[in-house]
Order: sequence, then structure tokens, then C-alpha cells
Amino acid sequence: MKLFNTWKTRQDGEVSPYIPCGPFQIRLPFIHYRFEWPDYLQGLLMCAVDLAAIPLLTQLLGMPFEVALAIVVLNGLFYLAHHLLGDPCVPGWITPAIPLIMVYCQQFPEGPERIHSLIAFQMMLGLFSIFLGTTKLASKIVQVIPSAIKSGIIIGAGFAAIISIFKVGGRFESFPWSISIAVGIGFYLLYSTHFAQLQTKYPFFSVLGKLGIFPIIILAVLIAPLFGEASWPTIKWEFSHPDFKTLWNEYTVFGVGFPPLAMYLSAIPTVLATYIVLFGDILQNKALIADGQKQRADEKVEYKSSRAHLIFGGRNTVMSIIGPDVTMCGPIWSAMQVVMIERWKKGRKAMDSFFGGIGSFRWGTNTGLLLMPIVSLVQPILGVALALTLLIQGYVNMKIGVLEAKSGKDLGIAGIVASILCMQGAAWAFAAGIILCLLIYGKDFFRGEVDYTFTKDHDKQLKEEHND
Repeated sequence: MKLFNTWKTRQDGEVSPYIPCGPFQIRLPFIHYRFEWPDYLQGLLMCAVDLAAIPLLTQLLGMPFEVALAIVVLNGLFYLAHHLLGDPCVPGWITPAIPLIMVYCQQFPEGPERIHSLIAFQMMLGLFSIFLGTTKLASKIVQVIPSAIKSGIIIGAGFAAIISIFKVGGRFESFPWSISIAVGIGFYLLYSTHFAQLQTKYPFFSVLGKLGIFPIIILAVLIAPLFGEASWPTIKWEFSHPDFKTLWNEYTVFGVGFPPLAMYLSAIPTVLATYIVLFGDILQNKALIADGQKQRADEKVEYKSSRAHLIFGGRNTVMSIIGPDVTMCGPIWSAMQVVMIERWKKGRKAMDSFFGGIGSFRWGTNTGLLLMPIVSLVQPILGVALALTLLIQGYVNMKIGVLEAKSGKDLGIAGIVASILCMQGAAWAFAAGIILCLLIYGKDFFRGEVDYTFTKDHDKQLKEEHND
């Protein structure tokens, strides 16, 4: 085997070169894949989204900015594990579950007890994911949960994301104009039919659309100071200073010890709710890769959910010990995965290998986190970036959650489950969902029922029932 540039030896229809290692495929930059400089440069800028985790950590655990930055840097390093071990994705947060995790952890007083709750939760999620990846039981676990309850959990996560922004003391009170303008333009760029048409006609709008939410974050850097909702950024020309010492001494098991057993047990309902949301990301990634594969027959990309489970399960387990993170370690950053897929579709000249694109991008975000000019540029508006991320996720959750329901009865149960989830947490939500499904469906508890609620034939059904 050649030492360098083995990526050049890939024949059409083959997988990119790798070193086999059990269920993993090890790929190294410049050796097994071509380094894609356009994706690396984009990553330098898009690290601004990763930094949006900082206000969540400072709010939940009361930690200083530099300590939260240390967690973001550690999480960024583990992002590299996916492409290096053969998982074809741009990894990110488990964004829809963030409000659920916040609500769960805030049940405990700030200090060591709340830190213990986050450690226990992330460790349980990591070990559960590893178990499912090893046994390949992931799809079976999700299938046994009634559609009504799954719909309620997903919708509830969306509600919780939106409520967290607009509640008393939420981000909207601090940045009303910035959030309103940034979110409005963000939704236009991401979901507008009109903008989609502009992208097909004009190259400029096509490039703008592929940058995800980054243009909106830069816009917020200008808008927030103009409306007096944030200070103008003070650019610092140096490297960033993540505080790993304080992190490990005061916010990890090395400083506060391992959580008590009861803390692990109390986390189980929220872990299961989070996994339901997470599994949707797995399915989404599989569909995205299959779509891109249609136009890239020259490179065979193998997506295995069991391998993905092992990697993000391992990330969560390790992070729970060295740097517990409320955003969790998720299997996909949906917006950037779409951007990478679209570039990959353009052919081998544009992106030789999908692993080269996603790998170069994540090397770029890690570099950006170490550069204080980038960190200091977006530091004043991280609250706006977080609000934008959560509101977009809330929109997506509502769409997916409603479509998860199979009938009007499912949707009615889902509404109650979602409301209880936001107010009382996952344990009460699951209990309510189980009782309602038993009362309404009885022996058809797992199957539920299917009607025409979500089809174009619904009006026809109603007309027939009226005529009867």
C-alpha cells in the first residue's frame, strides 16, 4: 500500500480507500482522501454555530465562557471521529432534544447536583446507543413505541425549543429585533419557495442557499449592535483560551465524582425520549446519502446505522466523563449534511470523495474554534445564533412530529403527550401516553389505527360519512 495519495487509486464504483478495523473504516487526510480546501474554508466560518452551545452551558451550569469553550473544543475534536472511522456524515448536536435535557437538568439545584444530572444523562445515552449499535436492535426498539407517543415526543421537543426562546426571561426578551429579523430572513432562505426558485436561476443565490444559517449569523453580528441589543464585536488577534483545568476540576467526575445510582435511573425516560428524536436523524441521514448516491455512481458510500451508533454512543460516553455537554453528541448536522451532499453531487472534480468533503469541513471548524478573531466576532450574538437554531429545529420537529401520527386519534394523544412533556418532563409524558393508548386502543396498543387524516382523501372520507 502506498504511503500517500491512495485516494487516487479509487476506481469508479468502489468505496474510497481505507484501513479496515473491525466495524470501522479508518481514513486519514491526504492519504485516503483528497483534502477539499473549499469545505475547509467554509468550516472555518461555520464554527460560529458550534460556539452557540456556549450560552446554553453558561445558563445551565453557570460556568465561565472559557470553560464552556473548552467543552465546545473537546466536542469538536470528537466530531472528527465520524469520518475518520468511516461514518459518512457531518456530525452535530441532538438539537431537538436540547430543551428536554435543559428541563430535566433544571429540576436539580445548580451546582454539583445539576452537573451530576447532566453527566448521568449523557453517560446513559452513550451506553444505550453503544448497546443498540452492538446488538443492532435500534429499529426494533423504536418500532415497539406507539406512533402516538413518538409523535408526541417529537412535537413536544419542538414546542419546548420554541418556548425556551419566548418564555419570560428567554432569549427573545434580550434580542427581540435581532431574533425577529434574523429568524424571518433565515426561514425565507431555508424554506421559501420563492428563494428556491431564485437559486435555480442565479448562481449567487445558489451559493447563498448552500451556506445554511451562516449568512444569518453574520447578519446578526450587524443587526444586534444597530438595535442596541449587543455590543459591536471586539476582534482579538490571538488564539482562543479554553479553560480545561477549571472544567476538569469543577465540572467533571474528576472534580465532583460520579453521580449516585438514583440519578442514572431518573434519567431513563428523558434518555428514551431523546433517542426517539435521535433515531429520526439516523433515518434522515440514510435518505440523504441514498439521494446523493444516485448522481455519484463513481464512489460507493456505505452508511451503517450500527457503526454510527457505536461512534456517537462512544462520543457521548467519553464526553460525559471529560466534558459533559447539554447539546449532546448527535449523528448528523442536518443543514451542513445537505450542503455537503449537494457539493458531492457535482462530481469528482468538485469533491473527489464524500469523506474528503465532510472531513475537510470538520477540520475547518476545529481550526476556527482555536482562532480568537472568529470566536470574538460572534461572541456578542451567540444568544441570537442559539435562538435561530432552536426555532428552525422547532419548525422541523412540528412537521416531522405531525407526520409521525397515523390518525386523528394519534394526533390527539400526541398533543397531550407533547404538552405534558414541556411542563412536567419525559417521565410524566410517557406515563400519560401509555395510559391514553391503553384506554383508546386497548388490544391494538402497539398498532393503533390508520385513517385518512393526513391524506388528500380526508375530505372525501368526511363526505362519505355525512352521506351515510
